[in-house]
Amino acid sequence: MPIYEYECGDCGRKFELRQCVGEDGTNLACPDCGTIGPRRLFSSFFSSGSGDMSDMMSSYGGGGSSCSTCSSGNCASCGM
Repeated sequence: MPIYEYECGDCGRKFELRQCVGEDGTNLACPDCGTIGPRRLFSSFFSSGSGDMSDMMSSYGGGGSSCSTCSSGNCASCGM
């Protein structure tokens, strides 16, 4: 089950909740004030792997050698 982050529109409390994929949280209540229908926040996930960061960046199109406008791989053109 994925973990989703929510924020209450009334009190501003942020909380996490494990839910089944496809549940939208419209019937959830804030654990502090009880307001129904908190807003789902954009969340990211991290997956550890065996490679280092430069290996991961080059496999996703980032990294210094794939950018034609810079050598660092950290400019706006690189999408970093």
